Amino acid sequence: MRLVIARCSVDYAGRLTAHLPSAPRLILVKADGSVSIHADDRAYKPLNWMSPPCTLKEGTGDDEGVWTVVNKGGEKLIITMEEILHDSSHELGVDPGLIKDGVEAHLQELLADRIETLGEGYSLIRREYMTAIGPVDILCRDADGQTVAVEIKRRGEIDGVEQLTRYLELLNRDPHLAPVKGIFAAQEIKPQARVLATDRGIGCTVLDYNAMRGIEDDKLRLF
Repeated sequence: MRLVIARCSVDYAGRLTAHLPSAPRLILVKADGSVSIHADDRAYKPLNWMSPPCTLKEGTGDDEGVWTVVNKGGEKLIITMEEILHDSSHELGVDPGLIKDGVEAHLQELLADRIETLGEGYSLIRREYMTAIGPVDILCRDADGQTVAVEIKRRGEIDGVEQLTRYLELLNRDPHLAPVKGIFAAQEIKPQARVLATDRGIGCTVLDYNAMRGIEDDKLRLF
Protein backbone atom coordinates (compact mmCIF):
# COMPACT_ATOMS: atom_id res chain seq x y z
CA MET A 1 0.00 0.00 0.00
CA ARG A 2 1.24 3.49 -0.87
CA LEU A 3 0.28 6.42 1.34
CA VAL A 4 0.67 9.94 0.01
CA ILE A 5 -0.25 13.10 1.91
CA ALA A 6 -0.30 16.05 -0.46
CA ARG A 7 -1.86 19.39 -1.16
CA CYS A 8 -3.77 18.60 -4.33
CA SER A 9 -6.90 19.16 -6.40
CA VAL A 10 -8.91 16.30 -7.90
CA ASP A 11 -11.10 16.09 -11.00
CA TYR A 12 -13.33 13.17 -11.91
CA ALA A 13 -14.52 12.73 -15.50
CA GLY A 14 -16.97 9.94 -16.30
CA ARG A 15 -20.74 9.52 -16.28
CA LEU A 16 -20.71 12.66 -14.12
CA THR A 17 -18.04 15.26 -13.36
CA ALA A 18 -16.79 16.33 -9.96
CA HIS A 19 -14.09 18.68 -8.68
CA LEU A 20 -12.28 18.82 -5.35
CA PRO A 21 -10.48 22.17 -4.89
CA SER A 22 -6.94 22.37 -3.59
CA ALA A 23 -6.48 21.12 -0.01
CA PRO A 24 -4.26 18.73 1.98
CA ARG A 25 -5.49 15.16 1.50
CA LEU A 26 -4.51 11.53 2.01
CA ILE A 27 -4.21 9.40 -1.14
CA LEU A 28 -4.24 5.61 -0.78
CA VAL A 29 -2.97 3.41 -3.60
CA LYS A 30 -3.68 -0.23 -2.77
CA ALA A 31 -2.15 -3.42 -4.14
CA ASP A 32 -5.43 -4.26 -5.91
CA GLY A 33 -4.98 -1.10 -8.02
CA SER A 34 -7.64 1.00 -6.32
CA VAL A 35 -6.99 4.67 -5.62
CA SER A 36 -8.92 6.67 -3.03
CA ILE A 37 -8.71 10.26 -1.79
CA HIS A 38 -9.48 11.04 1.86
CA ALA A 39 -9.98 14.13 4.01
CA ASP A 40 -9.47 14.30 7.76
CA ASP A 41 -13.15 13.55 8.43
CA ARG A 42 -15.94 11.32 7.02
CA ALA A 43 -14.59 8.33 8.98
CA TYR A 44 -13.52 5.64 6.47
CA LYS A 45 -15.39 7.07 3.46
CA PRO A 46 -13.25 8.60 0.68
CA LEU A 47 -14.02 11.90 -1.03
CA ASN A 48 -13.46 10.24 -4.37
CA TRP A 49 -12.06 6.93 -5.57
CA MET A 50 -11.45 4.59 -8.49
CA SER A 51 -12.15 0.90 -8.03
CA PRO A 52 -10.03 -1.82 -9.68
CA PRO A 53 -9.22 -2.76 -12.32
CA CYS A 54 -7.66 0.59 -13.15
CA THR A 55 -4.27 2.02 -14.08
CA LEU A 56 -2.32 4.86 -12.50
CA LYS A 57 0.02 6.98 -14.59
CA GLU A 58 2.24 9.63 -12.99
CA GLY A 59 2.97 12.50 -15.34
CA THR A 60 6.43 13.58 -16.45
CA GLY A 61 7.82 16.73 -18.04
CA ASP A 62 5.12 19.37 -18.42
CA ASP A 63 2.65 16.99 -16.72
CA GLU A 64 4.89 16.28 -13.72
CA GLY A 65 2.82 16.16 -10.56
CA VAL A 66 -0.33 15.08 -12.39
CA TRP A 67 -1.64 11.59 -11.66
CA THR A 68 -4.18 10.11 -14.04
CA VAL A 69 -6.17 7.07 -12.95
CA VAL A 70 -8.26 5.35 -15.66
CA ASN A 71 -10.64 2.42 -15.19
CA LYS A 72 -11.83 -0.12 -17.77
CA GLY A 73 -14.85 2.06 -18.57
CA GLY A 74 -12.62 4.99 -19.56
CA GLU A 75 -13.54 7.08 -16.51
CA LYS A 76 -10.70 9.27 -15.25
CA LEU A 77 -9.58 10.53 -11.87
CA ILE A 78 -7.03 13.32 -12.32
CA ILE A 79 -5.03 14.30 -9.24
CA THR A 80 -2.96 17.48 -9.54
CA MET A 81 -0.22 17.58 -6.90
CA GLU A 82 0.90 20.98 -5.63
CA GLU A 83 3.03 19.83 -2.70
CA ILE A 84 3.81 16.32 -1.46
CA LEU A 85 4.14 16.22 2.31
CA HIS A 86 4.61 12.46 2.74
CA ASP A 87 5.09 9.48 0.41
CA SER A 88 5.68 5.96 1.69
CA SER A 89 4.97 2.37 0.63
CA HIS A 90 4.24 -0.60 2.89
CA GLU A 91 3.82 -4.31 2.16
CA LEU A 92 0.80 -5.54 4.12
CA GLY A 93 0.61 -9.07 2.71
CA VAL A 94 -2.52 -11.19 2.44
CA ASP A 95 -5.16 -10.19 4.96
CA PRO A 96 -6.71 -13.08 6.93
CA GLY A 97 -10.13 -11.47 6.57
CA LEU A 98 -12.74 -10.46 9.08
CA ILE A 99 -13.40 -12.92 11.87
CA LYS A 100 -17.16 -13.22 11.99
CA ASP A 101 -19.13 -13.23 15.20
CA GLY A 102 -20.88 -16.38 16.38
CA VAL A 103 -24.15 -15.68 14.61
CA GLU A 104 -22.52 -14.95 11.23
CA ALA A 105 -20.28 -18.00 11.51
CA HIS A 106 -23.29 -20.17 12.38
CA LEU A 107 -25.32 -18.67 9.51
CA GLN A 108 -22.52 -19.64 7.14
CA GLU A 109 -22.46 -23.19 8.51
CA LEU A 110 -26.25 -23.53 8.33
CA LEU A 111 -26.50 -22.11 4.81
CA ALA A 112 -23.73 -24.38 3.55
CA ASP A 113 -25.65 -27.33 5.02
CA ARG A 114 -28.96 -26.07 3.57
CA ILE A 115 -27.71 -24.54 0.34
CA GLU A 116 -31.11 -25.14 -1.27
CA THR A 117 -32.27 -22.14 0.80
CA LEU A 118 -30.85 -20.03 -2.04
CA GLY A 119 -32.94 -21.85 -4.63
CA GLU A 120 -33.81 -25.24 -6.02
CA GLY A 121 -30.91 -27.01 -7.67
CA TYR A 122 -28.13 -25.14 -5.84
CA SER A 123 -25.05 -27.17 -4.89
CA LEU A 124 -22.14 -26.31 -2.60
CA ILE A 125 -18.59 -26.00 -3.94
CA ARG A 126 -16.99 -25.02 -0.62
CA ARG A 127 -17.11 -22.71 2.37
CA GLU A 128 -14.43 -20.07 2.95
CA TYR A 129 -13.18 -20.05 -0.65
CA MET A 130 -9.90 -18.16 -0.45
CA THR A 131 -9.07 -15.21 -2.72
CA ALA A 132 -6.13 -12.80 -2.71
CA ILE A 133 -8.13 -10.36 -0.53
CA GLY A 134 -9.76 -12.83 1.84
CA PRO A 135 -12.20 -15.74 1.89
CA VAL A 136 -15.59 -15.76 0.18
CA ASP A 137 -18.12 -17.12 2.69
CA ILE A 138 -19.68 -19.65 0.31
CA LEU A 139 -18.95 -20.61 -3.28
CA CYS A 140 -21.68 -22.68 -4.92
CA ARG A 141 -23.43 -23.40 -8.24
CA ASP A 142 -27.01 -22.66 -9.20
CA ALA A 143 -29.37 -25.00 -11.06
CA ASP A 144 -27.85 -23.90 -14.40
CA GLY A 145 -24.31 -24.65 -13.24
CA GLN A 146 -23.25 -21.01 -12.92
CA THR A 147 -20.81 -20.18 -10.14
CA VAL A 148 -22.28 -18.12 -7.30
CA ALA A 149 -20.37 -16.25 -4.57
CA VAL A 150 -22.31 -15.66 -1.35
CA GLU A 151 -21.44 -13.04 1.27
CA ILE A 152 -23.18 -13.55 4.62
CA LYS A 153 -23.87 -10.88 7.22
CA ARG A 154 -26.04 -10.56 10.27
CA ARG A 155 -26.97 -7.00 9.22
CA GLY A 156 -26.65 -6.36 5.51
CA GLU A 157 -25.24 -2.89 4.90
CA ILE A 158 -23.45 -1.11 2.06
CA ASP A 159 -19.99 -2.24 3.27
CA GLY A 160 -21.00 -5.86 2.77
CA VAL A 161 -22.09 -5.17 -0.82
CA GLU A 162 -18.77 -3.43 -1.49
CA GLN A 163 -16.91 -6.43 -0.04
CA LEU A 164 -18.81 -8.86 -2.27
CA THR A 165 -18.21 -6.61 -5.28
CA ARG A 166 -14.45 -6.84 -4.73
CA TYR A 167 -14.65 -10.64 -4.46
CA LEU A 168 -16.67 -10.85 -7.69
CA GLU A 169 -14.14 -8.70 -9.56
CA LEU A 170 -11.39 -11.16 -8.60
CA LEU A 171 -13.38 -14.36 -9.13
CA ASN A 172 -14.51 -13.29 -12.59
CA ARG A 173 -10.86 -13.12 -13.68
CA ASP A 174 -10.61 -16.90 -13.17
CA PRO A 175 -11.66 -18.61 -16.44
CA HIS A 176 -12.45 -21.80 -14.50
CA LEU A 177 -15.09 -20.00 -12.45
CA ALA A 178 -16.36 -17.15 -14.65
CA PRO A 179 -18.99 -15.97 -15.04
CA VAL A 180 -19.57 -15.60 -11.30
CA LYS A 181 -22.69 -13.94 -9.92
CA GLY A 182 -23.19 -12.74 -6.36
CA ILE A 183 -25.77 -13.19 -3.61
CA PHE A 184 -25.81 -10.94 -0.55
CA ALA A 185 -27.41 -12.90 2.30
CA ALA A 186 -28.29 -11.49 5.73
CA GLN A 187 -30.86 -11.64 8.49
CA GLU A 188 -31.70 -8.02 7.72
CA ILE A 189 -30.77 -6.06 4.60
CA LYS A 190 -30.81 -2.27 4.75
CA PRO A 191 -32.70 -0.52 1.90
CA GLN A 192 -29.58 1.34 0.73
CA ALA A 193 -27.62 -1.92 0.58
CA ARG A 194 -30.40 -3.60 -1.41
CA VAL A 195 -30.48 -0.72 -3.90
CA LEU A 196 -26.69 -0.84 -4.38
CA ALA A 197 -26.71 -4.63 -4.73
CA THR A 198 -29.50 -4.52 -7.32
CA ASP A 199 -27.66 -1.81 -9.27
CA ARG A 200 -24.60 -4.09 -9.44
CA GLY A 201 -26.55 -7.17 -10.45
CA ILE A 202 -26.16 -8.83 -7.04
CA GLY A 203 -29.08 -10.83 -5.65
CA CYS A 204 -30.33 -10.39 -2.08
CA THR A 205 -31.58 -13.13 0.25
CA VAL A 206 -32.98 -12.59 3.74
CA LEU A 207 -32.04 -15.48 6.04
CA ASP A 208 -34.38 -16.68 8.80
CA TYR A 209 -31.90 -17.82 11.46
CA ASN A 210 -34.45 -19.67 13.59
CA ALA A 211 -36.03 -21.44 10.63
CA MET A 212 -32.61 -22.57 9.41
CA ARG A 213 -31.92 -23.95 12.88
CA GLY A 214 -35.24 -25.77 12.83
CA ILE A 215 -36.84 -23.66 15.55
CA GLU A 216 -40.52 -22.83 15.10
CA ASP A 217 -41.64 -19.19 15.21
CA ASP A 218 -43.40 -18.66 18.56
CA LYS A 219 -45.69 -15.97 17.19
CA LEU A 220 -49.39 -16.80 16.93
CA ARG A 221 -50.45 -17.49 13.35
CA LEU A 222 -53.81 -18.06 11.68
CA PHE A 223 -54.04 -20.96 9.25
